[in-house]
Amino acid sequence: MNYRHAFHAGNHADVLKHVVLLALCDAMMRKPAPVFALDTHAGRGLYALDADQARRTGEAEGGISRLLAAPPADATVQRYLDMVGACRSAHGALAYPGSPWLLARALREDDRIAGCELQDEEAAALKATFDDDPRVAVHRRDGYAAMKALLPPVVAGRRYARGLVLVDPPYEAQLAEFDMARTALREGLQRWPQATYALWYPIKQRRQLQPFYRMAGNLPSASTLVVELLVRADDSPLRMNGSGMLLLNPPYQVDAVLGPALKALASALAEPGAPPPRIDWLKRPA
Repeated sequence: MNYRHAFHAGNHADVLKHVVLLALCDAMMRKPAPVFALDTHAGRGLYALDADQARRTGEAEGGISRLLAAPPADATVQRYLDMVGACRSAHGALAYPGSPWLLARALREDDRIAGCELQDEEAAALKATFDDDPRVAVHRRDGYAAMKALLPPVVAGRRYARGLVLVDPPYEAQLAEFDMARTALREGLQRWPQATYALWYPIKQRRQLQPFYRMAGNLPSASTLVVELLVRADDSPLRMNGSGMLLLNPPYQVDAVLGPALKALASALAEPGAPPPRIDWLKRPA
């Protein structure tokens, strides 16, 4: 696998993914029981937007940089921007937090996090980032296989009834990746049915995702929510025009905070002619 997230850190897809991730975490924090979080494709956990890889693509300019230049008046988006600010206070003015960093910052002392990364260099960087945090376990392994090995979670003899599984694959071979994600989500739900699962996916031509939506609606979750942000018209198969998050068993009323946040993100990041953001229940809670 050749994918390196450093080329794409802080782009519009990261913004959506991380706004949703923090909203999920905050909703789960409303209950006192401890949480286990699994990040199946964790990357290095921390990025520098002035590094060569990020500067070569410039994708952050259309994502986090644009959002910081004109922050929308939405509490959920501001929560994310505050996290980016905290990351920069700790790691430099152009640092950008990956999902493991956000999880570690958002969750509590009794919560536990496992981050999986298959590439040696990225896994080593991830481990270095969390060497001093005993809550975070770094695994150099395939994230899909980890869903079988680590779920349901037991850490130091303690079973975790509540949790969050973030699945953020590279989609280098898009159709094959969707198939692998579907299989992993189904197996994850069978092993740990009460957890929340969040799958990020790219959008080029939305109409081509109809089989994916049908698959998602047939997964054995209690509820299924789709959240999508398009920054351009979805008529080009050659570039990522937006992205989405498939949320299985999302926390109660998280859609109520994500709806306004999506509108704020679209107002800040979308080009003229982009479709409106989407938040739809494929399967409503009982």
